[in-house]
Formats: sequence, C-alpha cells, structure tokens
Amino acid sequence: MAETRVGVVGAGIVGLAIARGLALARPGLRVTVLDKEDHVAAHQTGHNSGVAHAGLYYAPGSLKATLCRRGIGLLKEFCADRNLPYVECGKLVIARDAAELGALEEIERRATANGVPGLRRLTGGALTEIEPHATGVAALHSPTTAIVDFPAVARAFARDVADAGGEVRLGFEVVRIGRAGDRVTAASPREELTFDRLVICAGLHSDRVARLAGDSPAPAIIPFRGEYYRLVPSRTDLVRGLIYPVPDPRYPFLGVHFTRRVDGGVDIGPNAVLALAREGYRRRDVRPADLWDTIRWPGFRHLARRHWRTGARELYGSAVKRAFVAEARSFVPELTTADVTPAPAGVRAQAVDPDGSLVDDFRIGHLGPITTIRNAPSPAATSSLAIAELIAFSPPSGLTALHRR
Repeated sequence: MAETRVGVVGAGIVGLAIARGLALARPGLRVTVLDKEDHVAAHQTGHNSGVAHAGLYYAPGSLKATLCRRGIGLLKEFCADRNLPYVECGKLVIARDAAELGALEEIERRATANGVPGLRRLTGGALTEIEPHATGVAALHSPTTAIVDFPAVARAFARDVADAGGEVRLGFEVVRIGRAGDRVTAASPREELTFDRLVICAGLHSDRVARLAGDSPAPAIIPFRGEYYRLVPSRTDLVRGLIYPVPDPRYPFLGVHFTRRVDGGVDIGPNAVLALAREGYRRRDVRPADLWDTIRWPGFRHLARRHWRTGARELYGSAVKRAFVAEARSFVPELTTADVTPAPAGVRAQAVDPDGSLVDDFRIGHLGPITTIRNAPSPAATSSLAIAELIAFSPPSGLTALHRR
C-alpha cells in the first residue's frame, strides 16, 4: 500500500502537536510540517504568557472548555515525562469592588461546571494568604493553574515528529495550495510538495493560507499587540503566582494581569492595541499590506465603531507608562513605575467575523482533504495535545478518509 503523506502548515505549538499526534497515531503516515521561519514556535507560541490554563472562564460544553480541561492534563503528563518545567503556582482572580462580584460568581459557576479542581472562593482578607501584596473585595483561587515553557514544549513536539519518521521543513513559506485529483499540493517560491491530506494551522496568517486553499474570507485575522512590563528583579516578591482581573465579558482579552514565569520573572500585561503588521511586535513595525488587509475587512470597521472608546483607552495605556502601571496597581497597590521595565510584546491572531464579532471559540473547517484551523485562541497552547488528539484519534469529517486507510 502506498505511503500516505500528510502536510501540516505551521510550526507553532498547535501545528506541531497535530503533526506529532498524527505521526504517533498512524505509524504508516509520512508527516511533514512546513513553516516559513528558521525555527519552530517563532510567533504566538514564543511570545505568550506561558500559562497553562485550568479552564475557569470558558462556557461549559464549548470546544474551548472541553479541549482546555483535557489538554492541561495531557500537557502536565508530557512535561513530567520530558522533564520540562511545569509549575502549579496557582491563579487568583480578583474582584476589585462590589460591581465585579456578579462576574466573579459567573466565573466560579463556569469553572465548577468545567470540573476545575481545588477552587476556593476567598474574601478580601483571605486572599492575602495567597498573595500578600494584593487587594480586592473577593477572589477565586485556582491552585492547579500552572506556568510552563511553551517554546520548549514545541521543540519537544518537533523532535517527536522527527523520531516518528516525519520532517519539519523550516524556511518553507507556503505561497500556493492546489488540488490535483485526490492530492493536495503546497508550494513555496522554490519547491512544490504533494500530500494526501493537508492541515492548515498558520496562526497569524491562518486566514490567508486558508484562502490559498479556496476557503472563505471569513473570519479574518486582525492582529492585536499585547504589550508587557516586567518587574525588576528586586521586586518580584510582590507576586507569588498569577493575579488576574475579572474579565470584561464583551471581549476575549483578559486585561492587564500579573504572570510569574518559569525563570522566576514576573510580567505585567498585556494590553490589547491594534498591531500595524501581522508580526508587529514593536510599535514601529508597520507593514502596509497587513494594515490594508485590516482596514478593508468589514468586520474591523464594525468593531472599531462599536468599541472605539475601549480602543482609545488601550492606546493611552500603551503610550503612557503611568497609566499602564495604574491599572496594575489596582491589584497590587505597592507597585510603582520604578518597579517595572519594558518586556517583549506578543501579537494575538484575533479572528473577526464580517459583522465585527470577535470569534471566541476554536473554528475548524474542512475542504475535502484539507483541514483549516481558522481560529485557535487562548487556551490553544494549553489545549494543543487535546486538539491533536481530536484530529488524530477522533477526526472531524475532513480527516475521516485518512483514518479509513
């Protein structure tokens, strides 16, 4: 029987997890990962907060909730098996005033329904037992929320792909996708490869690569830069674990929070400002083609009209350090501008529908032999092994034929 060839576009943590899952589930497959960069985990995977989410916020029964709960268990086992950092430092979600208590109760309801273990509701006085320098009227404590090194996990996934007989082809930018009978071709400017199946998991460029395959324009990716500050080493004792706000239910962004890292540092952020390039990690990064794609998307114009006040507030926090720190100080009053220094930013691939709706759950589509992952928002890194399991072991329709072979 002829060898079955599967291509995966994207060497971020989700793409690599899928490639690994397919290679391990079906030893007869020949799996090839394609990525335009010279190393894996170059973008969202390598620029995120490093939090393994326990599943507090997500609507019970949603794909986010299901994959997150399954994914964090698989991730914990994987890190233990590979001796990779996995620290259950815990998360404290703090209601700053009485107006946020109702939203905190809803988070507790969702977390309980999702089966998040060890939850504790705390009063304002009791929360200082967890975070001595924090303040608020109430809090929800999740002791199993963890921090990990996601780029290290992604590199381990890549090694597993290679050990299973697959290949990670770096420096291969997919500029054309075609169909030839029951085969799929993926071409770079210099080379064309042929596969029996193709999985598109291109992160910040997921909409563009999906369109190369003939998929619909919607949803489009609007890039939002998340900017961080970092506590100076002498002040990292202000935070023991993770301190999060009660999120605004209108947005998938969580707002400014405190995140301990596996190296011992503590980051503060992110905000959410429009990036002027898909890979616009710095304010000066501007790519006219990317900006034009953003502006001409009808969903962006609807979004901007609907939420311009929030956007202006985020821009002010980006431009004025004291405003950014003031937001963080509402959780840790001792914080001063002298306690922080700029940290590397990330860019979120926010999928937006034509009506301006922010897509908040995973979206996976199918075009015959092609599977398109059009939206993989947080907690995608936490959920990566569960996403791979879904595709490799309980395949949606786009991969059914692969598993009948």
